[in-house]
Amino acid sequence: MLFETFTAGGCRSYVLGCTTSCAAILIDPELSLIDHYRGYLLQNGLTLRYIVDTHTHADHFSASRQLGEMMGAPVVMHRLAAAPYADLRLDDGDMLIAGALKLTAMHTPGHTRDSMCVVMADRVFTGDTLLIGGSGRTDLPSGDPHELYESLFDKLLRLPGETLVYPAHDYKGRSHSTLAEEIASNPRLQKTERSAFVAMMRDLDLAAPTHLTEALRTNMSGGKTVAELLAAAARGVPFMSMVELNGRLGDNCELVVIDLREKEAFEAGHIRGARHLPRGQLELRVNGELPDPTVRIITCCEFGKISILAAATLRELGYMRATALDGGVSAWRQAGYALELSP
Repeated sequence: MLFETFTAGGCRSYVLGCTTSCAAILIDPELSLIDHYRGYLLQNGLTLRYIVDTHTHADHFSASRQLGEMMGAPVVMHRLAAAPYADLRLDDGDMLIAGALKLTAMHTPGHTRDSMCVVMADRVFTGDTLLIGGSGRTDLPSGDPHELYESLFDKLLRLPGETLVYPAHDYKGRSHSTLAEEIASNPRLQKTERSAFVAMMRDLDLAAPTHLTEALRTNMSGGKTVAELLAAAARGVPFMSMVELNGRLGDNCELVVIDLREKEAFEAGHIRGARHLPRGQLELRVNGELPDPTVRIITCCEFGKISILAAATLRELGYMRATALDGGVSAWRQAGYALELSP
């Protein structure tokens, strides 16, 4: 069997490959690692058969939907998962077979209601149900400390002690553990009485994950992340550097610089000759402000993000010479270029 661990920050994902059939299974893929997975599969001559999410992630962006569309492999989740893009929904005890690889779903709610561990002969992929030296939290949507207690003590920990543990997260560089090691040393597992365990989980008082709202929104719905939206827009527009734009400004400048910021920001300082057209009014005012669709437009904003979306929108509207400034007014100011004040 081929086996590879991929890391993005504290997130862990895994590729398992059958050397006989060249079939592969990918567990808990992370959005920023898509090219890494594809490269590994290609390098090893593997065909992706299944993409498994152990639960609805609240702390990172799953790449399951994107990889499923790219590679024609079904997305696998527990039957209770909210994600509409899941192609194959498993019940407790269902098995996936890909060549010589056999993985069995163990429903382990608690961290989320759709959490499952994926069990093989010698190892278990625990998602966020069990971590090395910890466990998944239970204070996020659909979490329940009573269910986590039952999942751990009545199901997962009854596997053989030598079973290797591969979690979906680790922030200390550890690759894996065993169930015996976790039973002996994991602080969360020392609370073997239900009431004590539940009280401990409820008293953790953990900070919310950084991308909680966006991660849940995208992972539950299959919608795009903000980064995906920006990347898609950036693929369809050209950019102009600050050096190039500064050199072209002047009395005979043929460029129309559109400043998309709000009024107060524009009046406090803007690129020389820029027109003020707030992003929220762009589609409604563009015909009056820009009657000539052949004019060359440079969009700018404070940090160089909204300008990308605006340039893409303008191109969709038929302004085929719309370009985004590489960097925003903030970077322009820091680079020492001049700004005008409104009278």
